[in-house]
Amino acid sequence: MLVLFKIFALPTLAIMIVSYLLGSINFSIIFTKMFSKDDIRTMGSGNAGTTNVLRSVGKRAAILTFIFDIIKCVVSVILTKYVLAYMSAASNAPAYIVNYGIYLSGFCCTIGHMYPIYFKFKGGKGVVTATTMMALADWRVFLAVIGLFIIVFSIWKMVSLGSVIGGIIYPIVTFVITFFVDYYGNGVVSLKYVLVVTAVTAMVSGIVIYKHRGNIQRLINGTEKKLFGNKQKD
Repeated sequence: MLVLFKIFALPTLAIMIVSYLLGSINFSIIFTKMFSKDDIRTMGSGNAGTTNVLRSVGKRAAILTFIFDIIKCVVSVILTKYVLAYMSAASNAPAYIVNYGIYLSGFCCTIGHMYPIYFKFKGGKGVVTATTMMALADWRVFLAVIGLFIIVFSIWKMVSLGSVIGGIIYPIVTFVITFFVDYYGNGVVSLKYVLVVTAVTAMVSGIVIYKHRGNIQRLINGTEKKLFGNKQKD
């Protein structure tokens, strides 16, 4: 184990840094300035994310923001898989090393989106980036969480409520699937793997929920806005 740590420690650290820097490219700020010349952080809710771009700037800027926020996480994970898969093959390391890297790079990309170094560490709430990480790390977890999000959103029309509930169940679903299916059922992963990926997803969920603390207070007060409560401009 110590040998693997020595081999993978520096490359993994480098990947995490690169993932953070990629995540720090906040496209809501970039596209808002392109379309309106303003800073999205001074508009609407003040959040540098897709929902606020949709409300404050329009559909085109929001769609571009959504797409490119996905792309930056995809690039981060692909880079991670390429580097760690190559190193794993060269050192005969177990395949789960690559999976660890996917979770870590996705986490760092999400942190970069929330606290971007290029924009004075004031970014978005990380929902799109974290969801992309979820889909790339484990499609089964993604389907379960996104399914619940769709149900919640279809009833209450609030992205924030769906995001908070999705954040709460993310580590729970991750544990249930990796423990009961992958570890206990099929024996394809170790218990350590289950605990590590559950811990990483819990950290992602925790910080996403923390970034929604204002929304949570408004939900409690009954003042949270619905996504389609007002007519949007294009």
